[in-house]
Amino acid sequence: MTIINEYEEPDERDALKEARRARVFTAINKSSKYLTVLGLGWVVPVAKIAAGDSFKEQGRELWQTFFIPMIGMAFFIGAWALLAPQVKTSLGTIPGPMQVIEQVDFLIKDHQREREKEEAFHKRVEVHNLKLIAAGKADKAKPRRYTGKPTYFDQIITSVKTVAVGFIIATLIAVPLGIAAGLSRTVTGALNPLIQIFKPVSPLAWLPIVTMVVSATYVNTYDGLSKSLVVSAVTVTLCSLWPTLINTTLGVASIDKELMNVTKVLQLPTWKVITKLVLPSSLPLIFTGMRLSLGVGWMVLIAAEMLAQNPGLGKFVWDEFQNGSSSSLAKIIVAILTIGLIGFLLDRLMFALQSAFTFSANR
Repeated sequence: MTIINEYEEPDERDALKEARRARVFTAINKSSKYLTVLGLGWVVPVAKIAAGDSFKEQGRELWQTFFIPMIGMAFFIGAWALLAPQVKTSLGTIPGPMQVIEQVDFLIKDHQREREKEEAFHKRVEVHNLKLIAAGKADKAKPRRYTGKPTYFDQIITSVKTVAVGFIIATLIAVPLGIAAGLSRTVTGALNPLIQIFKPVSPLAWLPIVTMVVSATYVNTYDGLSKSLVVSAVTVTLCSLWPTLINTTLGVASIDKELMNVTKVLQLPTWKVITKLVLPSSLPLIFTGMRLSLGVGWMVLIAAEMLAQNPGLGKFVWDEFQNGSSSSLAKIIVAILTIGLIGFLLDRLMFALQSAFTFSANR
């Protein structure tokens, strides 16, 4: 750390101040990429203003990156609050922002109450088992699973887990097929008709077949992977693998042919060509496809959960619709906002990985 001595000449002090200021701006510029990835690009002009940069120049950037989006959000919330009471449905008027906030608070408190019940249940089971052990019946002492209702936050976790399983399976299928298709015109010709036929198919069409196949083949279920979750995950896989497959094929096919010819001259083994040339060169497009696939998978998941009755956000929306209580519409809007927010966070996560592993990441 540089300490400015009061006995130093004024020119030296100015030089030290400028050097320290330059280091601050360098650190801000380095962090700007990471802040942009997280959707916090507006922090950069604020930091530069605090560091002494031109308020006029950075204020313009802050206006574009922060205040204009906030004005847009404020306009949307104001229009929502004004117009919602005017729309009447069989369940009452459309809830405004305040009613939705009340339901958010209710769902949080409901989750806390359910966790307290679960904790109390496990304590009772522990006391019961200790009594059995003390009575010499240790063989009858065993842990018991709490079977209370899943809370809203439990359903969020279930949905995220389901889309993660489906997305991982889709990626493991799509990337190798895309590499093979990009390297071979024969494979491309064989896959292209299948892509054109199955890519537009709705998840609602896949779901009955997937349900029957999973019910017939997935007999011995594993803890944490119920049949309904597997059905939803497989449906997500079938609908979301196409963007990754197509973009991987394009990325591999666009590699400079001269580089590919060099690998043939050097007689490099196929695995080395793929790991040293093909994957590094096509990673930007592969990640673009993965981002698109994850977005498609998250949209597909909600419809799949509704019909498969997998206890996630889709089932929550369907149950509230069927419930028809006065608070159902507000809870459905909470779910819609949650779905949108999680979708945004998943996209930011993929963008962060893309920025970390590629040299050119498209936003």
